[in-house]
Amino acid sequence: MNKKILAASAILAAVSMSFGMETWVGGPDSYRVETGVGDVTDDTYGYWYDYNDNKETADNGPGTSKITWPTDKGNQYADDAMDPIIDMCGGICGSATMGGPYKYPFVGVGFNLVSGNQEGADISSWGGICLGYKSDGIAPALEIAPEDEGTLTKYNNYKASLKIAAVVTVVDLPWAQFKQEAGWGNKVDQSIVLSKASAIKFKMAAADGKTTNFNVAQIGELGKCDGSAIQSVKSASALKASVAGRTLAISGVKAGATVEVINLQGQVMLKSVLNSANASLNLANMDAGIYMVRVAGQANLSQKIVLK
Repeated sequence: MNKKILAASAILAAVSMSFGMETWVGGPDSYRVETGVGDVTDDTYGYWYDYNDNKETADNGPGTSKITWPTDKGNQYADDAMDPIIDMCGGICGSATMGGPYKYPFVGVGFNLVSGNQEGADISSWGGICLGYKSDGIAPALEIAPEDEGTLTKYNNYKASLKIAAVVTVVDLPWAQFKQEAGWGNKVDQSIVLSKASAIKFKMAAADGKTTNFNVAQIGELGKCDGSAIQSVKSASALKASVAGRTLAISGVKAGATVEVINLQGQVMLKSVLNSANASLNLANMDAGIYMVRVAGQANLSQKIVLK
């Protein structure tokens, strides 16, 4: 056979072959999910992004749901890159707050399988998805977004419902657990969606005012999450933040860590460097309300507090 034909055949086979998804574990330098599907030559595939309900709608106006991050996003290439968050959290972590007037408030994080243009690929062979996650106030869902979801499913995507989890928990989600909701959107056979999957999304939806601290720490093909992602966030388990009156007490961290108190608008209201393993801060000048406490240093903490 002609050597040129053989070479061309080899190139085509390499492009079309799927080597499977590499199980992603959040941590330093783990910024991209190697999806292993389609022609993943696009420089934008596999990077995490966030989304929300802040788009204008005819009936309700823009939503106000948001995620408060434990540190600023951005790297030398893009202002919205999740690299600093992944480094700090051992995953994608933050505090999500649902806000009106949108009728069905939501926020989420996800990654594209093939490209930033959300081209589709066949993920049927995965058999499902394994996930290591935390969400302590809202029961989230894992969602499969197909190519051109606005037309194909009209955003009624197949999703697997998850439980509230106060610590990072690993679950296996076979395709049979992914369902479309009844009464809206387009009903589409699951095999079609799996053959045209463009993004995987971790979605949090709840009533106005609901909040949750979340972390997506590990994701992979069905049965391939081994729980090692839990180890990356255990360093925060010894950290505790508590409020007595207007005194914020933080224990279990070495001196030199930085603490920030952030309001629901994402503004840093107080910032200080801790000088001992058991430190306290005076919050007497702050208004009553809900705040996020985040600590960065030898170990990391992201926790909600309430001032009365």
